[in-house]
Amino acid sequence: MSYQSMLFGHTYAFDSVKEVLAKANEIKSGDVLAGVAAQSDIERIAAKDVLSQMTLQTLRENPVVPYEEDEVTKLNQDSLDPVVYNEIKSWTVAGLREWILSLGTTGRDLRRVSKGLTAEMVAAVAKLMTNLDLVYAASKMEVPAHCNTTIGLSGTLSTRLQPNHTTDSVEGITASLFEGLSYGCGDAVLGLNPVNDTASSLSEVLKRLDEVKNQFQIPTQICVLGHITTQIEAVKQGAPTDMIFQSIAGSEKGNRAFGFSAETVREALALLKERGTAAGPDVFYFETGQGSELSSGAHYGADQVTMEARCYAFAREFHPFMVNTVVGFIGPEYLYDSRQVIRAGLEDHFMGKLTGVPMGCDCCYTNHMMADQNDIENLSLLLSCAHVNYILGVPASDDIMLNYQTNAYHDSAAIREILNLRPIKEFDAWLEKMGITENGKLTERAGDPTIFLGRRA
Repeated sequence: MSYQSMLFGHTYAFDSVKEVLAKANEIKSGDVLAGVAAQSDIERIAAKDVLSQMTLQTLRENPVVPYEEDEVTKLNQDSLDPVVYNEIKSWTVAGLREWILSLGTTGRDLRRVSKGLTAEMVAAVAKLMTNLDLVYAASKMEVPAHCNTTIGLSGTLSTRLQPNHTTDSVEGITASLFEGLSYGCGDAVLGLNPVNDTASSLSEVLKRLDEVKNQFQIPTQICVLGHITTQIEAVKQGAPTDMIFQSIAGSEKGNRAFGFSAETVREALALLKERGTAAGPDVFYFETGQGSELSSGAHYGADQVTMEARCYAFAREFHPFMVNTVVGFIGPEYLYDSRQVIRAGLEDHFMGKLTGVPMGCDCCYTNHMMADQNDIENLSLLLSCAHVNYILGVPASDDIMLNYQTNAYHDSAAIREILNLRPIKEFDAWLEKMGITENGKLTERAGDPTIFLGRRA
């Protein structure tokens, strides 16, 4: 079947829904690399025109990865609420966009309709939105989750405290941990990327994070971001674990390239129900990022925004506490510059929320990308206006282990003050008790990690 649009006397024809989705996407270097991008701005507009008139039913019936070949497609299709889907299947993508942006459409309305949306529908409507549309639409939606505390409630901005260390030294990790806590970071999670992906190394770090959490009675969650199978082994060996982490892709092939499947996630969930240290019920931390499927040859000729939306469909099945788009980490091959990174961060956050998962963002860039710290701070502020659940915090914006740049420990405090936001309620009270904040603002004690040293057992 051919999909056509005539602009300026020229007919633009597209052979498939997948091609329309790809060419309607805003320019991304990853799509150019994959050979699926529009060849010109006019062709992109023509594809958007065709996409705008496409029905949601057409998108459901044409997933970019065939149902018979892919468990991500199966999970997404099989989990749809048939009542909701039948109510909206005749809507066009343009009609869905107008409905989302309508003043009368509430967050509760959006959460209900999300149950009838496939990833392809979610990606399609994102492609018709401007950056401001994406901020405004996402700001309507509240997607909370509960592990030990509740993330994502209105009026809050949380942070993942990321105390990475080049050798996984627990003393070095602890020093960075104390500094981050002293700036009011860590209410989303105390979450470390390990250098050594072994059960024994993960266990050592988890025990230290758990010790600090309990010693200072910090109302938060802990997680070490090793491979899911390594974390499973660490838990079996007795390591304290609130959440289990895994990077995910938008296709079964992509997930298998990451070394896991949906069955692995189910195994982890059963284990955490038996041996996990969190109250739950939401005990997963998933990370995504536009372009990962192309890296593993698992994109099936689809564009990276559509594949990213499929990540959120997969995540939704397992009710995570956190989903994090690491928006500029892969590099300029997929997101060339700050314009593309900012656009991708806003797309990902909106798509994740519309899918119904609790979204955060690692507003980051690598040193070989055409971006700088100002760009990342711009994205952080835009996402906070869109009611993002959390951003990250590392010492001086520079992660010395992963060798990339993200938000500094003090960035979240500045954004909270600008937008009148607070941390998660219990963590907010803990900061006040510790003298780190007063009436929601940092005190003179902020940024001094030594306030914890005299209190250690």
